[in-house]
Formats: sequence, C-alpha cells, structure tokens
Amino acid sequence: MSQRQQLERIMEIDRRIRDDEYPNANRLSKSLEVSRRVIFNDRDFMINRLGAPIEFDRVRGGWYYSDKTWVLPGMIVTEGELLAFFLSVEISKRYLGTSLESSLRSAVEKISKGVKGPVTVDMDTLRSHYTFSAPMLISANEQFLLDIHHAIYGSQCLWIRYYAAYRGEYTERTVMPYHLNNVRGDWYLIAFDKLRNEFRTFLVSRIENLKILPEKFIRDAKFSISDWMGSAFQADRGGEATDVSIKFNAVTARYIRERNWHASQKVEELEDGSLILHLKTGGLGEVKRWVLQYGSGAEVLSPESLRQECIDEIKSVAGVYGI
Repeated sequence: MSQRQQLERIMEIDRRIRDDEYPNANRLSKSLEVSRRVIFNDRDFMINRLGAPIEFDRVRGGWYYSDKTWVLPGMIVTEGELLAFFLSVEISKRYLGTSLESSLRSAVEKISKGVKGPVTVDMDTLRSHYTFSAPMLISANEQFLLDIHHAIYGSQCLWIRYYAAYRGEYTERTVMPYHLNNVRGDWYLIAFDKLRNEFRTFLVSRIENLKILPEKFIRDAKFSISDWMGSAFQADRGGEATDVSIKFNAVTARYIRERNWHASQKVEELEDGSLILHLKTGGLGEVKRWVLQYGSGAEVLSPESLRQECIDEIKSVAGVYGI
C-alpha cells in the first residue's frame, strides 16, 4: 500500500471525525475497501506521529477528537515526495543557473517550515546521499528570465539587443515571446521576430539587454509549440523538416539504444549489431555536430547534403592536424 494512499485515508478519517460521524475500523474498512488492520495502523499513525487526540466513544461506537481545536498539519508529505522535491531543487539550481540559487533556497526554507509531523526536512543529510555534476552552461540573466516569463504571460512584445554568434554582431529587434525552452540546461526563447518576419529561437544568455514593451500582441492560434519543437533537433530547429538516416556501428549502437534522441526516431536493427537511426528534423546543423562527436562510429547515410557537410568537416579537421 503506497504512502499516498495512506495519506488519502488519513484525510478521510479526519473528515469523518470532524463531521461527527464517529467512524470505526469496521465501517471504514468496508467503505475504503481495506482491511481492519490497515485502518488501525492509520489510526495509530495519526495518534503517535501526528499527535491526533483520537478517543473511542463507547456509546456511539466510534472515534472522536477529545480536543476539537486539533487539526491535521498544514502540509503532510511522504518520504518519496520529500526526496522528489529535494532532487528537483538540486537539479533546478544547476539547470536554471546559479543566479537563481537564493530564490530556490528561499523556496526550500518556506516549504521546509510548512512540513510537520511524520517527516522532517534535513537537506544536509540528503545532500550527503546524492551528488549532482553541473553541466557546462552559458549563464542566463535571472531577471531576463523573469521578464520574459511576464511578457509571455501578458502577451507583451519585447525589445531585445541580441548577439548573433555565427555573425559575430549585435542586432536590435522587437519580438513576440511565445515560449521558454530549456535544452541541456540552457534557456531558449521561442518568439516571432518582427525583423525577420518569422518565428525564431533565441539563446537567452546571448540577450545583452531587453525591455518589456507596452505593446500587446495576439498569439497566433495556428502556432503549435509541440510542432515547432518536434521539428527541431536538440536546440537547433533549422529549416524544413528533412528525413535523416544515420548508421552507428555495433559498439556505438549500444549507447544510441539507451536514449530517445528525437520524437520521430525509428531504429532499424542490423544483423551485425549495428543500427540505422531514422528521424525527421530541420536542425541539420545540430545533427552534424552530434554525429561527428562519435567519430568513425557514426555515418550519415542521408540526406546527401548533410553527408557532404560531414565529409567536408572531416577533411577540414584532417587539414588542421596535417593529415
């Protein structure tokens, strides 16, 4: 029986006691479809761990609170829920960026103070049991993330000064913010760019400055964030979605099988232990970088344009090393 189910039963027992129904183990076991032993265990938990002043009324044949001012703790959590909360906070500290650490710590303290009774919050003990390695992130401005959130929520345009790394220059533009997407710890803004007259993806850490404008915009009902991200590969959406096939040798295939790389992926197993990964994406630039990291363990089969780009890149690398 799960801890969540136990908490649900405890809340039901508490409700019936407060409604002066004088519940007992027999009636509760029938209505909640559990054994009498389970109900007695719940009662004992309420008395011994939550401090519930439960007494038995022999005349009415059921339980009541001897102190009617007693209430269930404001927050009851299971050990599993507490662990999940701790893990989410620790991971968030690394994936949201260190600038948000003070806000996250404040959230931990507030929630910890609200947890009473059966579970105590000991973050230091939990930290001694789990270790997180921070990813290599480009630091994002905390205030920018909050401002973008407010702009998305209020459907307000943003003015941004943005650094385009591939051109090595800054541009100023007005965008209609739709969505924030976190890819491997880095934050990306998906917005309609008035300068280019199309939807674009902007790395938040490359935004040098921004302002929330009073100008409102109406979201395009035809725009689907799931479709937009579904045609991307990791952080790169690129152009139109294209069918891609990549062959991985038997050794590399062991690692490829372990993960779901793209929503559209299909794996074709080959007799020698190798495989061909089929997917449809527009982020071919990111696909090229991803494939090349596996060296001779990966080979682009199609499209021909991507295969040629990989060949050119390999030749260029060989030239760097004087091969």
